Amino acid sequence: MIKKFSVENYKNFKDRVTLDFSEFKDYQYNMHALRNGLINTSIIYGKNASGKTNLGLAIFDITTHLVDKQINPNQLTFNINADSDKLYSIFEYEFILNGEVIRYGYQKDQNNSLVYEELFINDKKAFSYNFISSKGDFSGLSYINAENISLELRDMTLSVVRFIANNINIKESSVKDLVSFVDRMLWFRSVENNSYIGFKKGIDFMIDNIIKNGQVTEFQKFLSNMGVNHKLDVATDALGGKMLVSLHQNQALPFWTVASSGTKALTLFFFWKSKFTDISFLFVDEFDAFYHTELSFKLVEEVAKYAPFQTVFTTHNTSIMTNRLLRPDNYFIISQAILKPLYKCTERDLREGHNLEKMYKSGEFIE
Repeated sequence: MIKKFSVENYKNFKDRVTLDFSEFKDYQYNMHALRNGLINTSIIYGKNASGKTNLGLAIFDITTHLVDKQINPNQLTFNINADSDKLYSIFEYEFILNGEVIRYGYQKDQNNSLVYEELFINDKKAFSYNFISSKGDFSGLSYINAENISLELRDMTLSVVRFIANNINIKESSVKDLVSFVDRMLWFRSVENNSYIGFKKGIDFMIDNIIKNGQVTEFQKFLSNMGVNHKLDVATDALGGKMLVSLHQNQALPFWTVASSGTKALTLFFFWKSKFTDISFLFVDEFDAFYHTELSFKLVEEVAKYAPFQTVFTTHNTSIMTNRLLRPDNYFIISQAILKPLYKCTERDLREGHNLEKMYKSGEFIE
């Protein structure tokens, strides 16, 4: 799991911004929102252009150089803060994987190239490397069982972590655990052509995938549970291919043609939901852009209670800012590149009976 993430001098984040999953209160309700001593489900609020999307892109920057998975073009452009005199963006991650605390940090230039990289295991430095001077400290490689690896022949622009993970011979390794976790991270959103980052590479057509995997009945049940009623079946189109249809009293209509924007967004969620058993970390940007409030509530509730991984949602929907769903330490506000949980945005001692949405709208939470 991710314990803490910090970023600095990246896009609209001129100064350091930190998302700390280990910072929570002793609330005795909605305990499913925590797992293994860390916040498991988070919802981030913020006005337009406050940095919600950029925070997700920053967290997932690690996928651009440690693994070969899907990327978003916005990850590779205009990454240095335009108001900063600093030349590099700074990324710092703290993971807890298989009982070990792994701290991984690096810096990148405006060309998205690594200029510095370091790795600590349980506060012991495994290595640090400066890509500009081509000098590093590798005296701690024994902490990751990599003391016998020769680094002389590696591509000097390639991440040291990635090189070690690809060349270490033993099965149990902190570095392999780290790369495996990053390999299974997933970011997606239902706007901007259903884009995604990480987890896999390439495009699957959602409907074709549902038909191919025999999930039509499961998909229909999922929609029904979310309050969307379609009687579905598979038909043959004019070219002899398979198509999903919505059955009505007098005719069968192409599902994707008659589906609403919200139903299409649900289809995307179902597509990824079928892969949730393999995911390590999920970030869903603007997750309910096309959803009714009741549907938004149901989706967060389902993921928070049953998903075996950390999830971060971003939204503008304050109707789900409620203690019936999560807790004040699960809701975050981002404003002017400052990120804080609700309980840190007020001097009041928040309790289960408080109406968080009403307090938010009345200006109780100082951003």
